[in-house]
Formats: sequence, structure tokens, C-alpha cells
Amino acid sequence: MPKPLIGLTTYLADAQWGEWELPAALLPAAYISCLQAAGGRVVLLPPDAPEAAADVVARLDAIVLTSGEDVDPALYGARPHPCTGPPVHERDRWEWAVLTEALTRDMPVLGVCRGMQLMNVHAGGTLIQHLPETVGHHGHNLHGGHFSPHAVTTVPGTRIGALLPGTRQVATHHHQAVESLGAGLIVGARTADGTIEAIESTRHRFVVGVQWHPEMAFDSAVVHALVAAAGATSNPAPDRTAESKARARRSAPDVVSSSPVS
Repeated sequence: MPKPLIGLTTYLADAQWGEWELPAALLPAAYISCLQAAGGRVVLLPPDAPEAAADVVARLDAIVLTSGEDVDPALYGARPHPCTGPPVHERDRWEWAVLTEALTRDMPVLGVCRGMQLMNVHAGGTLIQHLPETVGHHGHNLHGGHFSPHAVTTVPGTRIGALLPGTRQVATHHHQAVESLGAGLIVGARTADGTIEAIESTRHRFVVGVQWHPEMAFDSAVVHALVAAAGATSNPAPDRTAESKARARRSAPDVVSSSPVS
């Protein structure tokens, strides 16, 4: 039986390797390694035109919205905080479209850090733009460029609560967090200071967001659960006729993009 094919969104940034310094689509290798170790096949999804999302997602069995830059505050009706990073519109538009298509198909989705925040904003929620001002400490992001451990406590009766019952240490690195929950989402975990550390959809089979970084633990129950959910509903061979018709509809001149960014 084929292993499930899981798409991971990526950065689009200037990078240096060997003699080269060029724009690159990149992602920390831990994401790839942990999903492969859990039994998945991995394909990277660099930012693309939003209208390409349907074609891409149709070929996959699950999506991981990965970590990265701050989500554009304009997407949740806020002005940028001085500590909020500059928006990356190409990535916001692409991931918004990918998530929209995945939810329409009821495809398994895991959001990690930024990915969880995007999921919440997509559902109509808002974000705390600089967490230290709210919680009064820097424990969620102690050292730039390094993960720090802190404890999270999961909520009984949730999917995350079943996968990771009780309190445990996780790898964290974030200065933003969920403020108000989006429609159809519930809290799956919190820290002692009240910060929401996991969310999940009540409207879909497996749509989970975690504020921490499960890719840093190869035995992560969250990663294994995503791969299992993807394997349970692996896509059959695509219907090329239906696919061609869908392409024709999307290329029609009277189709208006649903991109969230103007």
C-alpha cells in the first residue's frame, strides 16, 4: 500500500549554501525527517499562485502548514505592532488558498506555530502580536534562533488531549499567539500563563494546530496521528476528466480570486 503523500509549506527567502547565495524555497530538515520516520512521503509546497492550490492539494493526502514569519495583521483587521515582522504576502496568499482547499476536501491538516496561527485567522480569529506584553515574560521565546522547553497542559476530551494527556515539556519559539478563537475551533492545550498552545476543528476529521514544534521529537504522537489520518484516506488515482474541467473553470476570465490579501 502506498505511503500517504504529505505536503509541507515552505519559506521563500534568501539563503546561502556552499558558494551560493540565492533566493530559495526552504524548510528545516526536521520536518521532513519526522514525517518520514512516522511513515509518510513528503513533498514541499513553496509559495505559488493561489489559483494553483486546488491542483496541488488534489494530489496530496494531508497538509502541514509550517512555522515561519508573522501572519500579516491586516488579515485579522489589526494594525502591525512594532515587534511584528514585515508581512510576506506571497506566503500568506498561498497558504490561505492551500488551507481553504484542504478544508473543503476535509483533508487532514496540521498547523505548526505560524501554521496554527494562520488556521485561527483563516477561521476568523485574531492574534496577540507580541506575547511578552500580555504574559509578562519571555518564556515562549527565550533565545533567538533556538527552541526552548516549556510545559503545556492538554484539555481532556480533545484530540490533542487523547494524544498527549496531562502536562509535558515541548519545544517552543514564538512571540505571537492566539487571542480570540476562530469559528469552529476549540482549545486543545494551554500553558500555565493561559496562552493557547493547541487548537482543533470541531468541523473536520483531523484539523489540528500546535503552537510548539512537534518536528523536534521523532516520536511525536501528533505527527504519527497526522500520518495515520492521511493514510486512512489516501487519494485514489485522480479523475483526469474532472481535473480538466476544474482547470477550465479556474481559468475562466470571470473567476475572481478569493485571495485574502489585496
